[in-house]
Amino acid sequence: MKTDSLSKKEVLIKVWNYIKRYRIWVILSCILALLTVAMTLYLPILVGNSIDLIVAPGKVEFEGLKIFLWKIAVLAVATSFLQWIMNRINNKITYHVVADIRKDTFSHLQTLPLKYLDAHPTGDIVSRVISDADQFADGLLMGFSQLFTGIAAILGTLVFMLLLHPGIALVVVCLTPLSLLVARYIAKNTFHFFKEQSVLKGEQTAYIDEMIGNLKLVQAFGREERAKEDFAKGNERLEGCSLKAVFFSSLTNPCTRFVNSMVYAAVALCGAVAALKGGISIGGISSFLSYAKQYTKPFNEISGVITELQNSIACAQRIFSLLEEPSQTRESEKEVVLKEAKGYVTFDEVSFSYVEGQKLIDNFNLKVVPGQKVAIVGPTGCGKTTLINLLMRFYEVTKGEITVDQTPITQISRKSLRENYGMVLQDTWLKEGTVWENIGLGRSDATKEEIMEAAKASHCHNFIKRLPKGYDTYLSEDGGTLSQGQKQLICIARIMLALPPMLILDEATSSIDTRTEMKIQQAFGKLMKGRTSFIVAHRLSTIKDADLILVMRDGNIVEQGNHESLLKEKGFYYQLYYRN
Repeated sequence: MKTDSLSKKEVLIKVWNYIKRYRIWVILSCILALLTVAMTLYLPILVGNSIDLIVAPGKVEFEGLKIFLWKIAVLAVATSFLQWIMNRINNKITYHVVADIRKDTFSHLQTLPLKYLDAHPTGDIVSRVISDADQFADGLLMGFSQLFTGIAAILGTLVFMLLLHPGIALVVVCLTPLSLLVARYIAKNTFHFFKEQSVLKGEQTAYIDEMIGNLKLVQAFGREERAKEDFAKGNERLEGCSLKAVFFSSLTNPCTRFVNSMVYAAVALCGAVAALKGGISIGGISSFLSYAKQYTKPFNEISGVITELQNSIACAQRIFSLLEEPSQTRESEKEVVLKEAKGYVTFDEVSFSYVEGQKLIDNFNLKVVPGQKVAIVGPTGCGKTTLINLLMRFYEVTKGEITVDQTPITQISRKSLRENYGMVLQDTWLKEGTVWENIGLGRSDATKEEIMEAAKASHCHNFIKRLPKGYDTYLSEDGGTLSQGQKQLICIARIMLALPPMLILDEATSSIDTRTEMKIQQAFGKLMKGRTSFIVAHRLSTIKDADLILVMRDGNIVEQGNHESLLKEKGFYYQLYYRN
């Protein structure tokens, strides 16, 4: 199924699947809606009977009028109370449904392959989970509050009018389709604009997220004005689309009100003629006019609901499109749990491409033995980091096979595979929380003493102690006032704490000063003893002591050996080394 082409019917079925989890509350809401409608419709009867007791000046049956007025007061209070309960239930259903959808969407995000996240702006995904879900909630709440109640009111009012005077009721029924035709035409046109509006909101959110995340870069290259211009252009498109959507949706109320006024006038005219002929009393006309107003009012509300539902369905379509995105390959129950890897890693005729038809790695072969220190070097775009993504199963190979300890990694659970790797990337990642919590990500059961020892081993203990609250200092996602080098040292401390059997270092010391780098290299030297290690490096001086250096070019290993042997060959590695 193409996830961008979910039909309205498919979206509504998916919405119903969430709503039916709360079917008891839905049934209770419907019962209360019927009760409130019945009580509301009975009020005009009481009012009409009260009016008929006022015969002429000096001829008023006060005793009977008093009883009717008490009944009207009690009925009005009871109706208001039941409507309050019904609204509480509708709110409960709506926000539980939206909470379920958000929870499922976020859970699904955790299972999506990286290729989806790489191909879609973060801001657009955030917009679907937050903004579109809010818009959907508004439409769903309006639907619960007014749609069923409105339909019940229309049917109930029609029955009461037929009982009062079938002829006048027939006039009302004949004029009603005009309101429905107007609402249908407007709803048909608004859906397209609301759908486009949701897409443009997602694009704007993505752009804002990108600009905020890279504000230093924007300012460094003096792109502030260009960023403002690009945002203004996107804003103008969103404004134009929103105005069209609002314009069409705003037509609903005045158009249906015009039709309703025609109905009201027709009822008044026919009622007056019928009263002159003795076919209906003055109180009956009063009741009928009330019914005419109650009969046409739901059409206004339902028309507004239908318009709002177009926006709601458009938003739901984007949310469910995300939920329909295929998850990464599911793991079977037979998959192996890798407890403590020895470190045998092989690539057997591995081929891979991010884009179909554009090969990046082709027929790649490699055998790594436990404790071997393997460095991967080569120009930008040759496939170094891609190898790391394949090792961790962030991406699946297109052809061939990767094995760990003679077991294909496709047969090993992703969780256990990744637990056997310690990974430090060039890009640092911190979570909101204390320094304790950030380093503790490396091992959830670690004690504070172990965390502190890991920090000392990674040479970040000293600067942590200088923070306002030391290890209890709360860090934001971007690290706050920490430098890039300090953030990277905290990431290295996680690996020092975890001590996994295999290591992946992708430019792990790129943001650290030379003096600290030398100390880190010494620490890594101790850490890598007996552990299979993969090191992606651009500074070739940092991998001189590697057991095996793989020189990559255009997705293939063009040279391999240790530092001295590769220099003697005076090939591509020789050029890279002296170019650096």
